[in-house]
Formats: sequence, structure tokens, C-alpha cells
Amino acid sequence: MADPTELAPTDDAPAVRLAQEIVQEIVIEGGGDAGVGALAIAPDHTPRAATASPRPAPLRAAAPDEAALREIEQFLYRQSELLDRKLWHDYIELFADDGIYWMPVAPEQTEWEGSPSIFAEDRSMMQVRMGRVSHPTAWSQAPMWATNHVIGNVVIESGSPDGWVVRSRFHMMELRRDTVRHFGGTYRHALVRERGLLKIRLQRVDLFNAQAPYDYVLQVWV
Repeated sequence: MADPTELAPTDDAPAVRLAQEIVQEIVIEGGGDAGVGALAIAPDHTPRAATASPRPAPLRAAAPDEAALREIEQFLYRQSELLDRKLWHDYIELFADDGIYWMPVAPEQTEWEGSPSIFAEDRSMMQVRMGRVSHPTAWSQAPMWATNHVIGNVVIESGSPDGWVVRSRFHMMELRRDTVRHFGGTYRHALVRERGLLKIRLQRVDLFNAQAPYDYVLQVWV
């Protein structure tokens, strides 16, 4: 390996003179009291007031119940398989009679009544959506369209004889014609057992990129 001193110039005077010439040629415009950023472009711009970042909700985990965790994981995997295979009827059957699918606009949102949501559907509304996307002339389903889900980081937050509250992470890739979109975020399921089967009382979907611009809206559940 070459000695670094062999690569350095033996006389640095030319380099120093060049640097001085470059500095002399630099002209800084807009100094003094001129604004910077948006104010440099629009002097009458009013900057947004600084806001504190919302404190995230504390993460909780119940005492591990390995049998329940394995059953819940398999349930979530089946849910993603039904979505990817477009088995809408079987997917809706995973919900309890009073089940709700909810995708809020922002993670700090705590209710859907009286507030805008991306999705807020009970089983009846889910049936309506299924009928629309399954119709032979549904324009949104005419192009080549498919999804692929990956589920992980499954944690039981709380459990009781009546059910569980479960948190998990998801990634979904959506292909429509030659365009691929990626969605990711957090699921929170309130699960109950009905007639020996797990059912969804509430599925909350906090989409990581909910505020991103999209060329077309989501057609089905994420």
C-alpha cells in the first residue's frame, strides 16, 4: 500500500493560492435581513408554529401464552391469505356480527363517529364493498391487480377468557398494471371467541403512509 505522504503535494503554496482565489470569487447574495427558506421566496409567508411531537402510546405485552399466541398468529396469516386470494366473503366471515374494520386518518384518532376515516365499516358496509368490487363491470378490478401481505411482530397486549387485544405489523405490496405501491403499518385486533372460533370484534389499521399522495384510492381492505 502506498504511503499517504507520497500522495501529498510537496509544495502546498499553489493549492493555497487557488483556494484564496476561489474564496475571492464567491459572492453571497441575499445577506443581511433577507429571509431564508420559504421567506426568501414569499416574504409574507407565515411559518407554522412549532408543535410538540405526539408522545407514542406505551407498548404493552401480556404474560406470554404460547398456545394462544400460535393460534392468533395462524389466524392473522389466514386473514392475509384471504385478502391476497380475493376471497372477500371468507374474509368478512372472520368478523364477529358486530365487528368493525377501521382505518383512521391519523394515529392519534380515537373514534370514527363524527371524524373522517379512510375506512370505518361494519359487516353490512363490507358486504356492500364486496359486491361493488366483485361486480363483472367493476372498473377498478379490470386491470391486472393483486396484493401480497407479510405479517409479523405479533404481540398479545392483553388477554382474558373473553378475548385478546393483539398488535402486529404488516407490509402490503399492491400491483396494478405495471405500478407497484407499498403500504405498511400496524394492526390492532380485538379478538373474541364465538362458537370455538376466533372472530374480529375490531380491526384497527394505522397506515404508516396514510398521508402519502396516491394516484387512485384504495379499493379493498389493507
